Amino acid sequence: MEKIFPTKAYNVFMTVSSEAWGETKNGELMHLFSLNDEITVTISDYGGTITSIQTPDRRGKMGEVVLGFDSIEGYLNTSFYHGATIGRFANRIGGGTIKIDGVLYRLPLNDGVNHLHGGFKGFDKRAWTPEVIDEASLKLSYISHDKEEGYPGTLRSSITFTVIGDRLEVDYVAISDKPTVVNLTNHAYFNLGSSETVLHHVLWIDADNYTPVNDTLIPLGFLEPVEGTPFDFRYPIQIGSRIDEDNIQLKRAKGYDQNFALNNMGNPQVSVSDPLSGRVLEISTTMPGAQFYTGNFLDGKEIGRSGLIEFRSGLCLETQFFPDSPNKPSFPSPLLRPGEKYIEKTVYRFTVMS
Repeated sequence: MEKIFPTKAYNVFMTVSSEAWGETKNGELMHLFSLNDEITVTISDYGGTITSIQTPDRRGKMGEVVLGFDSIEGYLNTSFYHGATIGRFANRIGGGTIKIDGVLYRLPLNDGVNHLHGGFKGFDKRAWTPEVIDEASLKLSYISHDKEEGYPGTLRSSITFTVIGDRLEVDYVAISDKPTVVNLTNHAYFNLGSSETVLHHVLWIDADNYTPVNDTLIPLGFLEPVEGTPFDFRYPIQIGSRIDEDNIQLKRAKGYDQNFALNNMGNPQVSVSDPLSGRVLEISTTMPGAQFYTGNFLDGKEIGRSGLIEFRSGLCLETQFFPDSPNKPSFPSPLLRPGEKYIEKTVYRFTVMS
């Protein structure tokens, strides 16, 4: 099934197409949706997953810029959240406990002594309800019921993916019937070229501070200046140039896996480029933080669309509330109350070096 709509905004035909993809382990039929303009983005209603992003390099040749699999089986069996929508709470919650209005809630411990990315069956493992909005947009919706993975409140969430020109715009909205915490993001692994690692990519982050962590990767509760540390990306720096420095934070994370407190003084707040292909990714977001992760736990045991998915073969830039923010009063609050609306927007723009 394919819908084709002409547009005057760009001298191309924007399209949204869909096809059956396969079944979940519960027998639910899942689909792939392709959004096409100057870039092509493929999304599944399984896990709200970005399975593919095709963009041009400096020679105009289209190529893949995210890690992933050719079949749904890879996404059903992965433990690395490839391209998935993460919720109800992205990143870690220390000890798997949160307290809201004096009530303690216990969440599953699926990351040692901590809760990670929504639990054993977070939003990344759920079937979302799809709706093609127009010639450029796909909306996915999911209802997370009260006490699902331990969280209070029935949460109604939607994500709208829109491709216009060289941009992928992702809009998140959620409401709840009880006080709860919400922190939604996407967990795509980017590799803007065809190299085995992303260590030659060049990164810039508009952040004066980051959140240092303990030995289980839970923030200590304060901001630390990036100046004079391997976390200073206020000027474009090759990722591999400092990743192996003798730094306790790098050692705890086995590389980069840190949350940066974005300055939010302009757009974009993050950019990453690949000198080999010439591709550039710029990220703008309404969220206060971005987790920069260099795929330190990828172990070569999964076979992706281009072969083994190796150590540091992709990087994540997860826009978010800070990790463990429900337990850190000094951090921006992820609390959502009835009558309020969670609204978040992240824009990914793909260009090439001049």
